[in-house]
Amino acid sequence: MSADTQTVRLVLIGYGRMGRLVEQHATSRGCEIAGILTSASAPDQIESRDFGRVDVAVDFSVAQAVKANLEQVAKRGWNAVIGTTGWQAEEASCRAIVERAGIGVLAAANFSIGMNVFRLIAEEAAQRFNRVADAGAWIHELHHNAKKDAPSGTAIMLKDAMTQAGYGRGIDVSSTRAGSIPGTHQIGFDCPSESVTLTHTVRDRAVFAQGALEAAKWVSGRRGWYGMKDMLYEK
Repeated sequence: MSADTQTVRLVLIGYGRMGRLVEQHATSRGCEIAGILTSASAPDQIESRDFGRVDVAVDFSVAQAVKANLEQVAKRGWNAVIGTTGWQAEEASCRAIVERAGIGVLAAANFSIGMNVFRLIAEEAAQRFNRVADAGAWIHELHHNAKKDAPSGTAIMLKDAMTQAGYGRGIDVSSTRAGSIPGTHQIGFDCPSESVTLTHTVRDRAVFAQGALEAAKWVSGRRGWYGMKDMLYEK
């Protein structure tokens, strides 16, 4: 039976801010929680516990645990959604794990639908401003003071997207950590006589959990390595 005709069963890895939001919104998004694992002992729990049928593991743990978690998830034959940030140095080895196991993974720094459209806008703007010889580019991101990685994974994603779109000069990236800011990302282009600023602001962190749940449903039953762009712009 396909994921379109049955509830997708999830194991949550990491039960912090995002893990709790995913749990809270799972039922309304057609998903069921089969188990919840804390970051510290997740690999052992994945290996030893009986969760019944599991379609997808959703990992919002910590950067240093992502590879070990994925190794155990792959052994169980589960697909995965990875929302943890700061682990990209391990991406090549994680992709190798996925290929060997024949599972499906959707990894993203940001599951907001709006942000992923914003990324496309950033790519288009970068390509066009690259033709303006005296245009400089910058990214500024703001988050709550409990967010550990700076710059954010989303800021890095935007910078990479702008560079890959053809912007060939430096892109200054800065970060702010204060209060309870859910997440704001600005990209800007400055010329001697004018500036252009584009902003994406999150008002409710639930948007990340809802996007992660949609990603879990989409990747269930698939094989390979994917990003949000694959999900949103699938032909």
